[in-house]
Amino acid sequence: MKNKALLTSVALGAAYLLRNEKSRNKLMDQVKNFSGPKKAK
Repeated sequence: MKNKALLTSVALGAAYLLRNEKSRNKLMDQVKNFSGPKKAK
């Protein structure tokens, strides 16, 4: 049950990011900064 809630949260988050370009770009910048010189997916 806990796993299903996690998947639902991830799916909703993904749908939100797909709809909001600003949020998506902001998140990608944070991921790139966090991962450092490594290439972010």
